[in-house]
Amino acid sequence: MDQENNIGQKTTWTPEKSELAMIEGILEGSPDGIGVAVIRLDCGCHKMAAIDKNGEPASKVIMYRDRAESICDKCKEDDGSFMRVTTQFIYWVSPEPDAGTKEMVQEKVLGIKTH
Repeated sequence: MDQENNIGQKTTWTPEKSELAMIEGILEGSPDGIGVAVIRLDCGCHKMAAIDKNGEPASKVIMYRDRAESICDKCKEDDGSFMRVTTQFIYWVSPEPDAGTKEMVQEKVLGIKTH
């Protein structure tokens, strides 16, 4: 997915190796999922959830921290506040939905307008 960074340049976000394993697990249990919203927080924790073609949740929200038994204390307090988001994108299942569906879902799920 392309987004504009704070200086107007296009940036493409891709999942990290550890995120791919979580994405695959989430999608395996979410037959209606057309993608997974990936949200990275400034503390190192991650939030993910499968989404359906209408931009609705197709799984529970999963919060985790790489190589840790649980999420950090800050996330336990504020449930991973949007104020601490560093990166967010949607990992699309192949074949990807059409551009209009992707735009609608991104706006609904992440609040990102592409126009």
